[in-house]
Amino acid sequence: MSDEYQSTTFKSGNSVALRLPKGLGVPEGTQVRMVQEAPMSFRVEPIVAPRKKIDISGFAGKAPGIRLAPREDFEERPSTILRRAEEAAAKARDGA
Repeated sequence: MSDEYQSTTFKSGNSVALRLPKGLGVPEGTQVRMVQEAPMSFRVEPIVAPRKKIDISGFAGKAPGIRLAPREDFEERPSTILRRAEEAAAKARDGA
């Protein structure tokens, strides 16, 4: 990694800018952090951005013309039906 590149600074708005040669391999649009280590000596490192998350909680009603499927409740579990029958039988025995 002893490649050497020369460049010249230039004014860009209220800043001084420096073009990085393509040979350095820095992809376009990379966000970087610059740390001054000494006068005219800088370290440039990429900023690792956290992955973006999409909130999908409000998507259900956003599509125009979408018709939601009708809600169909499921039948009760056989164990629930049996437990209810057993409780009714126990009440009938205790009450009689």
